[in-house]
Amino acid sequence: MATLNKLSAGLVVAYDKASAPNHDRTVSVNPLVAEIATWYEKFRTAMDYREDEVILRSTIERILKRRLILGGSGKTVAAPLIRELVWARYFPDSSIPESQVTKVAEEIDLYLKLEQKINKNHHINKGIVNEWILHLLSSEIEHVLKPNDPKDVMSNFIFRIFKDLVSISDDTEEIRDLQVFIAVRRAYASDDLAFLRYHLFKQYFGILSEDNLDKTADHFLAALRQIEEQFKYPARDKIYTYVKNQTIPFLILDDVLRKYRGKAFSLVSDEDFLSAEVLSACNARYKSIAGKVRRAIVRSVIFIFVTKAVFALFVEGAFERLFYGETYWSSIAINVLTPPVLMIIVGFLIESPNRDNSYRILRKINTILYDDPPQLGTPLIVKKKPNKTDPLLWSVFVLLWLVTAALSFGAVIFILTKLHVNPFSQGVFIFFLAIVSFVSFRINRTAHMFILKDKKENIGSLLFDFFFMPLIQIGRRLTLTISQLNIFLLIFDFIIETPFKGIFAFFEQWFSFLRSQREKLD
Repeated sequence: MATLNKLSAGLVVAYDKASAPNHDRTVSVNPLVAEIATWYEKFRTAMDYREDEVILRSTIERILKRRLILGGSGKTVAAPLIRELVWARYFPDSSIPESQVTKVAEEIDLYLKLEQKINKNHHINKGIVNEWILHLLSSEIEHVLKPNDPKDVMSNFIFRIFKDLVSISDDTEEIRDLQVFIAVRRAYASDDLAFLRYHLFKQYFGILSEDNLDKTADHFLAALRQIEEQFKYPARDKIYTYVKNQTIPFLILDDVLRKYRGKAFSLVSDEDFLSAEVLSACNARYKSIAGKVRRAIVRSVIFIFVTKAVFALFVEGAFERLFYGETYWSSIAINVLTPPVLMIIVGFLIESPNRDNSYRILRKINTILYDDPPQLGTPLIVKKKPNKTDPLLWSVFVLLWLVTAALSFGAVIFILTKLHVNPFSQGVFIFFLAIVSFVSFRINRTAHMFILKDKKENIGSLLFDFFFMPLIQIGRRLTLTISQLNIFLLIFDFIIETPFKGIFAFFEQWFSFLRSQREKLD
């Protein structure tokens, strides 16, 4: 029997710690109201293009914004917030004890007090402070509602492995550790900016409490600047890519250990049994990817189609009537229908991993668990300040990049011109084509996220990078901008959602009243 290395032994112990059952009263909601709220939430999240792993946190932030905008406290916000989360089935009915409602209320009051002290002590834009507080508070609430999340256990385990595999030749070990930590949280846990700020904030100040509240407020500005500097670190992308390329075995290992939580040592003590479970977990992941990709395609189509349809009808149509005297419905149809068609094509091109891929993952997991230290490939050595590129050579690269972009966009314009699409509609088409290209790229990466590949470049990947990468990069920038400025989300969050959720609450109380009257008859 193989022996676990020191790091993996600690990992297995952490997974074997089962949470003690809580016998407190729990939050329960009406099933009919929950069904309606769930469908509403699916539509709402589809309009907000985010990773699945951060949807809960972003939902908590959205509810906090809505309920705190006109004032509020932990006492008035905590209970309705949790009820909304249970309504939308982010948590099963009767799974959240009322003691956690009290804890959430305390955290809300604590962070609101912190915000007041920061605004009093520092001359910082209040909008920036509010954004930070909402990021920190929403992350904290998720951790209160999901304590002892194995995702955090595995993230810490991965960090301890990779901090010894990464070196920054011209910077300190402390900075190296911070950059590896950020890379692991991004690559494995899929943390967004809010979660990253939260984790670094905790490393800087520790857990926020009444005892360190004044100190935190006094040094908040210095912490903000240092944390934001880490997100702009020159070598961050190289470190992230290095970690990202090696996360697949850890994801599968997490699946297996979660399944046998409380019995993990029995699992890893039997190599044959472990191998069978790893292969089974791989197959389960492969099947789940298809569903995840379908959801991503549906969400993307809604995200793009709603924005594009409204733009085409109100802006593009109005422009054509003003300058051409009529609406060219063929141009509008091309612009509106192309995004969903491209999404469907992406769905058909998905490649499923094979059994050889599963065995490669198994070998990696055996290395992680039993080798001391784990041999995961060539260590990474980077520089904070990269070597300077020859100015002439850099100019040539930039020129080639511009030529590539011109060829990509020129080909699209040529085709649209042949289809008799007017110049304004061509601009609209290219705008949304860039967004669709980026979204399709993301979905394709999701579809292949469990395929272990070699690092060799082939002619196909080189041609892809040459012709399509400019379009994808532009699409990325546009997608992020639209996500931040999406007027439809503002309408939903502050005009539609408030009365909608109020109706939910009314009917839930009404159903409760009817049930109590029926019980009197019994």
